[in-house]
Amino acid sequence: MKIFDNPGAPNPARIRIVLAEKGLDSQIEFVKVDLISAEHKKPDFLAKNPSGVLPVLQLDDGTYLSECTAITEYLDNLDGNPTLTGKTPREKGVIHMMQKRAEAELIDAVGIYFHHATPGLGAELQAYKSPEWAYRKEWGQREGERAVQGMKYFDRVLKTEPFVAGKQFSMADITVFAGLSFGHHRHQNSGRVHHAQGLAREGGGIAEREKPQRQRPWAGRSKASRSLIHQSMIRKSGDRFSLATTAKRLRGDHAQTKR
Repeated sequence: MKIFDNPGAPNPARIRIVLAEKGLDSQIEFVKVDLISAEHKKPDFLAKNPSGVLPVLQLDDGTYLSECTAITEYLDNLDGNPTLTGKTPREKGVIHMMQKRAEAELIDAVGIYFHHATPGLGAELQAYKSPEWAYRKEWGQREGERAVQGMKYFDRVLKTEPFVAGKQFSMADITVFAGLSFGHHRHQNSGRVHHAQGLAREGGGIAEREKPQRQRPWAGRSKASRSLIHQSMIRKSGDRFSLATTAKRLRGDHAQTKR
């Protein structure tokens, strides 16, 4: 199988975490797509995914799968033991509900803010982000505030549950983490996503002052020995990746943009 992505970008990072969680990363050929030059908006890539977004999974029979939820469902069920998307109808329903909320209220909202209220990834990609629309910046700012409210929502969820969708780690946790990381690691000077070292390294900072409560199977392969995607830690007040801290940073950027 092949995955067309860009290492460190938020949505590709979600699938890389899924691959690591399922132990499939060694079975994948990664094909890098240049985001800065807007390669994903060009005809060759659009033939694979008309939406022009990353990542895209190419199966051995040539089928292309896009959209993180669809890709996660496929990968999670390959071994007949879905650990990220739920086993029972109730688990599946709750996980998909929280996955949608994590996308709409957090990671997608941060993305819209980043690409419409800031310089985003530069001039070539901005040409595909409605530059002629008079209200694009205002829309981006509104989505930035939506992301802040989304962070507050997930903070409340994690006060009563160990994970975003209940008692078990799921794809919804991965999406929330990727959304927080996206909001936290934007380069403040250029407005570009600061993910050059990859998500695995960034994940090591989550538990900077906390001992992991549960070691993920793939954590040992990270450059940081404490790498752990565990949402019950994200809400720790002393954690530099906390929801409150990320929300405050986003609000600060939002205020600067308004000025």
